[in-house]
Amino acid sequence: MSIDQQTEIDEGKLMQFVFRAVGEVGAALNAALVVMGDKLGLYQALAEAGPLTPNQLASRTGTAEPYVREWLNAQAAGDFVEYEPETGRYALPPEQAVALTDANSPAYLPGFFQLTLGSVIDSPRITEAARSGAGFGWHEHGADVPDGCERFFRPGYNANLISQWLPALDGVVDKLERGALVSDVGCGHGSSTILMAQAYPNSVFVGTDYDDGSIQTARQRAGEAGVDDQVRFETAAASAYQGDGYDLVTMFDCLHDMGDPLGAARHVRSSLKADGTWMIVEPYAEDRVEGNFNPVGRAYYAFSTLLCTPASLSQEVGLALGAQAGEARIRDVVTAAGFSRFRRAAETPFNLVFEARP
Repeated sequence: MSIDQQTEIDEGKLMQFVFRAVGEVGAALNAALVVMGDKLGLYQALAEAGPLTPNQLASRTGTAEPYVREWLNAQAAGDFVEYEPETGRYALPPEQAVALTDANSPAYLPGFFQLTLGSVIDSPRITEAARSGAGFGWHEHGADVPDGCERFFRPGYNANLISQWLPALDGVVDKLERGALVSDVGCGHGSSTILMAQAYPNSVFVGTDYDDGSIQTARQRAGEAGVDDQVRFETAAASAYQGDGYDLVTMFDCLHDMGDPLGAARHVRSSLKADGTWMIVEPYAEDRVEGNFNPVGRAYYAFSTLLCTPASLSQEVGLALGAQAGEARIRDVVTAAGFSRFRRAAETPFNLVFEARP
């Protein structure tokens, strides 16, 4: 039996949903337009020059006016830029300028959109994986995924890691200032590792990631930052990185991506000193599913579907915690690995920071 035979349809609610869906399509397309504007320097030119006509913006950025004209109209329709009907010019409001052009701001967003676009581009392959239950590793994605991921997380690390997260851990900053041995597991392109090395020159840092391409990028970044004398990067799985006697082990937004987070947690415990600390940074999530039905949770569940869950399923065990695992499930992993102390040390609207001790 069809729906219209069994259920009375509220036409008003139906059309409300249809128009909401149109908005969803516009938002999905806008992810590509934001990445386009970022890569072509359109936002930067508007931020620097003030209101411009499409022709003026095209001239400043070396782009074609017809593309710029339509791009500007789409941005104006989405309230990303403002349109002046009297002059035919478009302006980037100061708040949008911060979010779209200031890479040092914790509100910087282009990486978020780049990560989104890369995820959508690869979605046909995830769809096929969902039919069979197969996995799809981070290393299998196009460049927009790892590059966008680093650009998205780096501003938050810059704003919080040294000033808030590490000081929230018991006694860790004192050790880092005196000289500690630190393992940054799942380091990706090395942003977190390099940031800590710059802040604590007496300490030694070892960054590891299973993706060799990311490790090559991290090594290059360390050289550019001038910290390659106190930082080394190695290709290794989270459950098999080398060394022991670590004062601090860190994992930034990666434990939930691992196929065997319990195995990784046990390896962390075996590699720590008796008085060592494990810092776990995870996406913000409530323990109950319905507690995550909000804009942040919606985005993270989407990324979990397209990125995090496939990544976990591509590895041994394939536990698939998901990006919205929540504190209780992280606690279960940590305590099952033999850690005796676990607490939430800090949080932001996007992250939870946990401290685990042997």
